[in-house]
Amino acid sequence: MRLFVTGASGWIGSASVTQLIAAGHQVLGLARSDAGAAKVAKLGAEVVRGDLNDLAGLRAATERAEGVVHMGFQHDFSRMDEAARIDRAAIDTFAEVLHGTGFPLVVASGVLGLAQALGRTGTERDMPDPTMHPRLGNAAYTQTLADRGVRSIVVRFAPTVHGSGGDHGFVAALARVAREKGVSAYIGDGANHWPAVHRLDAARLVQLAIDKASPGAVLHAVAEEGIAARDIAGAIGAALGVQIESVAADRAMEHFGWIGRFFATEGTASSALTREWLGWAPTHPGLLTDIAAGHYPGK
Repeated sequence: MRLFVTGASGWIGSASVTQLIAAGHQVLGLARSDAGAAKVAKLGAEVVRGDLNDLAGLRAATERAEGVVHMGFQHDFSRMDEAARIDRAAIDTFAEVLHGTGFPLVVASGVLGLAQALGRTGTERDMPDPTMHPRLGNAAYTQTLADRGVRSIVVRFAPTVHGSGGDHGFVAALARVAREKGVSAYIGDGANHWPAVHRLDAARLVQLAIDKASPGAVLHAVAEEGIAARDIAGAIGAALGVQIESVAADRAMEHFGWIGRFFATEGTASSALTREWLGWAPTHPGLLTDIAAGHYPGK
């Protein structure tokens, strides 16, 4: 199958491109920069130059494909509404081309906030409140495209997709704060939990979604349902050789910066249904193992 992948040079996207090609698919990979294009080409994909604002370019690439894996997103917390608008326009463009074809459209979303709203572990059958983040509304909209003859699939990723070689996400940010402050901290009693998944396991799920998932499916890319925040802080502290301590909730933003609004969130999420439906079985190291291996130097 020929697939158009946005975010193809990104942390999860690049691993997904490699996995898709290994499974026998051809990939057209979107790249907005020379560096991104070089990376996509090195992965073995055909480079499509452009970005998510270039709707004509997205349409042309989709017309050449038999499915889309939409991993790209503008992660700017100061412009979330604008980023979501761009994301929705891109999804609409993919949907218009794929309408009635039965071809797959995989769209990335997240599990963070699901358990907080429910007061329990979130599952694939739970629908998050779209007002929590504008991207969640786009994921809910994507599910409805199954009624228009698109094999639409939402993959909700754990907030921590970890591994070696360039994770710039939440744990990398926590490690940078710990190195700068000389303290690896958690908020309050640190009993809240974060789910996690290794990027190679996440990429395998993306490939299985393309090959096997049903129209309208919601999948959870979660290998570890929930790791206590204090354990994450402890692993970072041990790896960096800094103290580990609690920070009061009212000092979280002062200590952590932007990530302080997320690190106290309760995020437990299950992937039991995903494993049952697709036979997905994570095999790569867990988050605390990757931290201990030195993959998060905080630089």
